[in-house]
Amino acid sequence: MPDTFYPLDPLTSDEFRSVTALLKADQGVGEGWRIASIELVEPSKAQLATFDADGTVPPRRAVVICLNSGENKTYKSFVSLTDSTVESFEHIPDVQANFTVDEFEECDRVLRAHPEVQAALARRGITDLDKVFMDTWTYGGAVIPDEFRGRRLGWSDTWVKDADGSNPYANPVAGLHCVIDVNTMELLRIEDSGGFEQPEVMGEYVPRHIPERIRETFRRPPLKPLDITQPEGPSFTLEGNKLEWQNWSLRVGFNYREGMTLHAISYTDGGVKRSVAHRLSFAEMVVPYRDHSEDHYRRTAFDIGEWGLGFMTVSLELGCDCLGEIRYLDAVLHNSAGEPYTITNAVCIHEEDNAVLWKHVDHDAGAEVRRMRRLTVSSHVTVANYEYLVYWRFYQDGNIECEVRATGIMVTTPMPPGHTSNPHGTTVDNRTYAPFHQHFLVARLDLDVDGTDNTVFASETVAEPMGPGNPLGLSLVQENTALRTEAEGMQDMNFATQRAWKVVNTNKTTPLGLHPAYKLVPTGAFPAMFDPASPIFQRATVIGHTVWVTPNSPEERWPAGEFVNQSDHDTGLGEWTKANRPIENTDVVVWYTFGIHHITRPEDWPVMPADTVSFWLKPFGFFDRNPALDVEPSPGSHECHHD
Repeated sequence: MPDTFYPLDPLTSDEFRSVTALLKADQGVGEGWRIASIELVEPSKAQLATFDADGTVPPRRAVVICLNSGENKTYKSFVSLTDSTVESFEHIPDVQANFTVDEFEECDRVLRAHPEVQAALARRGITDLDKVFMDTWTYGGAVIPDEFRGRRLGWSDTWVKDADGSNPYANPVAGLHCVIDVNTMELLRIEDSGGFEQPEVMGEYVPRHIPERIRETFRRPPLKPLDITQPEGPSFTLEGNKLEWQNWSLRVGFNYREGMTLHAISYTDGGVKRSVAHRLSFAEMVVPYRDHSEDHYRRTAFDIGEWGLGFMTVSLELGCDCLGEIRYLDAVLHNSAGEPYTITNAVCIHEEDNAVLWKHVDHDAGAEVRRMRRLTVSSHVTVANYEYLVYWRFYQDGNIECEVRATGIMVTTPMPPGHTSNPHGTTVDNRTYAPFHQHFLVARLDLDVDGTDNTVFASETVAEPMGPGNPLGLSLVQENTALRTEAEGMQDMNFATQRAWKVVNTNKTTPLGLHPAYKLVPTGAFPAMFDPASPIFQRATVIGHTVWVTPNSPEERWPAGEFVNQSDHDTGLGEWTKANRPIENTDVVVWYTFGIHHITRPEDWPVMPADTVSFWLKPFGFFDRNPALDVEPSPGSHECHHD
C-alpha cells in the first residue's frame, strides 16, 4: 500500500480489475452481463477509529450491482478484496440496476440505424442521420404501459443539429419518441403524433455557429487580464486524498453514484482536533418536469440513483473551470464490462480570496481588516443537457458552504404553427417553449459534532407579544426544540420563524455554558408542489420535507431507495421512518432537500447562465469566540491594521 493509504480511499484500477475477475471466475459474470456499479464498502466509524489508533487495516471490500441482460435479472454482490473471494451473490427480484453510459450510447446508435425510425424522420424531411441524436431517458415505473412491464426500458427524445459541432439540443423533433428494451436493444414502439413544421430557432452558443447579426447585438468590450497567482504555492497540503488547510482537515472520496464525497472533517481548535462531520455527500437528485404533455410526462430524472454523478463527472481545465494555483485529484471508475478508466482532474482544489473576513474602523485607532480566504473543493458533472457544478467551501471562521450551480441547455419543445405560448413553460424562441421543472437535491449530512452522539434541534425565532413586559413589541426569543423521533425529524421550511436546525452535542459543555453545535442554515429550499397521491411523488417522498433526521445506518444511504430505476414507490426515507425510531443523543444523519425551482426564462436560452443555490453549516457555540481572530493581515496591508 502507498504511504498515504487510508481505508476510505476510493477503489483503484487494479481493485476494479480484481472485482471483475473474481465475479467472472466465481459466478460467470462476463458475456451477456453488465456490471452496473462497483463501489467501496466504506469501513465503519469503529474500524476507522481502530486504524487511526493502531494502524489495523479493516477488510477491503466492494459492493457490486450486476445485470444479467439475457434474463433481465439484477444481482447484488459483496466481494472481499482482502481475501480475494466473492462473499455473496444475491438475486434482487423486481428491480432494475442503474443505467450505464454504455447503454445510453448504444441506444442512440441502435435507434438511429433502425429503418422505422429513419422512415419517421424522413417523413419530416430529416435524412442526414449524422445530425440526428437520440437522447434516451429512463422510464419511471409509475407510467410504464402494462404491455412492457418486466422489461428494462428506455424512451427517447430526438434532436437534429443544424451543422457539425452545433448545439445538439437546439432542435427537438416534435411528437417523435421511441420506447426501447435496453437489454435486447429492441425497438418496442415508435410514438409518432405526425409532427408539424419545425420552427426556425437560434439555439447556438458556440461563437462560430451564432449568426453575425446576433453576435453584433451582443458585442461588448474585451476584458483586461485578471491573473491569480500564488508565487509561493498554495497554503494547503494534499497527501494522497487527505487535505489540510487553516485548521481544517478532511479526506476527499469518489464513487460512481455520489461522485465527489467528503470524509473525516475536523477543525483543530487550540491544538485540539475536534470532529465536525464524518461524511458529506449528495445522495439523490430528482428532476421532475412539470408539464403533462406527451413530450414531458415521463421526464422525471433521478440523476444520482438512475445514472450516477460519478459516471457523469467531467475533467476540469485550468483557466476555464478553475483559476489560481490548482491541485487536482483524478477519479477511477469502470465501464459496464468492469474495465477501469480514469477521469483526469475530476476534483479541483484551490484557495480563493473572498473579500473581507472581519473589519472594524475605530475613531482613534483606525481600521483593522482581515481578508477572507476560503478553500474550495469542486467537481462538475454533465447529465445529458444539464451541467451541475458542485463546490464545497471551507472558511477560516469555521463555516462550511455547499454551493451548486446549474447551467447547460434547457429542454425545449416546438409549438404548432399559430401557437406562441404554453401554460406549462416560457416561450424562449420562435414557437418554442421551455417547460417549467424542478431540481431537487438531497444532501446526506453525517455530522459528528465533537463526537458521534448528537441531537438535532429545530431553532426558531419568535416575537414576544406586546404587553407590560414588552410594551414596544421589540422582544424576540429563540425557541430550540429537540427532535426526539423520526416523525419529529420530518421538518419543513418556515420563513415566518426563520427556522433552522442545529446539530448539538448535549454531552459536552463549553466554558460559556453552551453545548457545541453546527447549524444548518437552509437556503434554496422550496415546496414539492405535488399532490401526495401523485405517482411521481410516491417514488420520492423525500422531496416532501426540507429536513429528515434518521439514526445512522450503513444500509440507509439512498433517500428514494437503492434501486430507483423504474421504481413505482419509495423504498427509502418514506419507508425507513415508518418505524419512528428515536433520534436523540445518538449517531444521526440529517437529510437536507434543496435545489432550483426553475421557472424558465428567455435569458436561459440557448445556454443557461449558472443558477446558483447553496446552504451553510455554521458553528454555533462550537467556539467560545470568533475563531478567525488569529488570521494574519494580508501581506502589504500595513495601512489596514496596527500592532
